[in-house]
Amino acid sequence: MDQGIAATAFAGLIDLASEKNGGKALLASDEFFAPKENLLKEGRGIFIPSKFTENGKWMDGWESRRKRVPGFDWCIIRLAIKGLIKGIDIDTNHFLGNHPPFASVEVCNIGEEADTEKFLSDKIKWTEILFSSPLNPGAQNLFAVNNSNTWSHVKLNIFPDGGVARFRVYGEAQKQLSKANEMVDLAALLNGGRVLVCNDMFFGSKDNLISPARSKNMGDGWETKRKRIPGFDWVILKLGTSGEIRRVMVDTNFFKGNFPDSCSIEVCHKSNVPDNSLTDPDIEWKELLPKVKLKGDYENVFENELKKTGPASHVRLNIFPDGGVSRLRLFGIPSDCG
Repeated sequence: MDQGIAATAFAGLIDLASEKNGGKALLASDEFFAPKENLLKEGRGIFIPSKFTENGKWMDGWESRRKRVPGFDWCIIRLAIKGLIKGIDIDTNHFLGNHPPFASVEVCNIGEEADTEKFLSDKIKWTEILFSSPLNPGAQNLFAVNNSNTWSHVKLNIFPDGGVARFRVYGEAQKQLSKANEMVDLAALLNGGRVLVCNDMFFGSKDNLISPARSKNMGDGWETKRKRIPGFDWVILKLGTSGEIRRVMVDTNFFKGNFPDSCSIEVCHKSNVPDNSLTDPDIEWKELLPKVKLKGDYENVFENELKKTGPASHVRLNIFPDGGVSRLRLFGIPSDCG
């Protein structure tokens, strides 16, 4: 989903707060005009001039009532995965005469699942990572964050009130290493995996490949245009941690008349090379999965077909000749664990 200028400013980072990834808006001081849950939804929000609710104008965001007493409004969000925060996007899209003039962001790190009532007490120690800063109306307000700690929850404060369409928390997921000899999805977004580059994603973003859960529709996958010239399409991923891949799932959920005829998978172990060098012709790729047929709208699982390649840090999925794949799961043993 297009995130405008944030997609460029925070390229290579994931939205740790995204509802799609598992983030959740827990509490808000006020949500009279529009609910807090909208903050974490996909897209930048829409505007329907003729749509109203019993409380007033319908808005695709979080909006509090006009404050007539001292104080400010706030919303507490549980991140989908603990991580290092590097950027914030406070998007006031469509909020023009009712946006907050200022906002700040605080964070905390809680080891266990906290009861929401705990956040209303003084037991939580909050750390400010964005001091009160001016916001522009109808715009993506981007802020870089310089902090080296890992956080689990975020608190968005708006001064004194108003509406925010979307709230993005860009960063790097904390790697979730398994116990010895326990397989995990090495490529999963929530395990620190990243989709680096592909040759085409005309109909669906490459980043969808490693999203949590199965796809919700055909648009929630990676899909290339119809190929009218010789060749095939490909995508390169960086694993959250290096490891030996022992089972592969190529999920073509919802792709029925447009799934790839076949696929193959290659790997390499180049932990210290720059991300932009993985397309260099001198990179030596080893064949993990020879070219195999795929079924449409199906979880294609391969295990006995895999070759012994040793640990891998990067993976290249090749699809022949084109089409759509909803998810790619690469189960294996992290190098640090077995």
